[in-house]
Amino acid sequence: MSGIEGDGGAAQGENRDSSFRKRVGFIATCALGGSLVALYAVTGPFIAPALRKICLPFVPATNTQVKNVLSVLQSRSGTLVDIGSGDGRIVIAAARKGFRSVGFELNPWLVWYSRYRAWRQGVHRHTSFYISDLWKVSFSQYSNVIIFGVPQMMEQLEAKLQMELQSSARVVACRFPFPTWTPDHVTGEGIDTVWVYDAKTFKSHASMAKLLNNSGDKNHL
Repeated sequence: MSGIEGDGGAAQGENRDSSFRKRVGFIATCALGGSLVALYAVTGPFIAPALRKICLPFVPATNTQVKNVLSVLQSRSGTLVDIGSGDGRIVIAAARKGFRSVGFELNPWLVWYSRYRAWRQGVHRHTSFYISDLWKVSFSQYSNVIIFGVPQMMEQLEAKLQMELQSSARVVACRFPFPTWTPDHVTGEGIDTVWVYDAKTFKSHASMAKLLNNSGDKNHL
C-alpha cells in the first residue's frame, strides 16, 4: 500500500512540476510578446517607411556622410533644405555651420523627433521641420539642396529640381547619383559617397541639348 501511495505522490509531484513549467512558459511567452509589441510601438515610426509616392525608408546618415556633405558646402551660404530629412541630423549639423536649414519629411514621428533634437542642441531658432510630401513642395527658394534618395525616384526628382532651382543653387546627392546630370565634384567612397551638382552646370547642359534638338528639327525641315 505504501508503495502505491509513493508512486501516486511521485505522479502528483510530476504533474505539479509540469503544470508549473507550463505556467512559467506561458508567462515568459506573454512577457516576450509584450516586449516586442512595446519595442515596435517605440521604434516602428522610425524604421517603417513613410507612405510616399515612392517608398523612401528611413536610413540614418552615417557620421562620414554628414562630414562629406558639410565639406562640399564649406564655401556655400544661404538656405539649405534636406529632402526626406529623417531624424534631422543633416539639418542640425548644417545649422551649426551657419545655414538657415529646413527639413521636409513625411513621417510625423521623425519630424517631431527632429524638432526635439534641434531644441536639445540649441539650434531650433535656425531650423525648421515640416511634415510634407516632397512632390508637393517647391524648392525654388533654396540655394543648397540635400537628398538621400533611392534609384527609383532620382529621375523624376532630377526633372523637378532642374525646373525649380535657381542657377546659383547646389545639389548634393547621397548614396545614389542623378541619372543624367554630370557631377561637378565627387567626395567619399562606397555608401558615404556624395555627388555635387551645380545648377548652372546642369541648366546650361539642358539649354545646350535643347538648342541642338531644335537645330536638328530645323535641318530635317
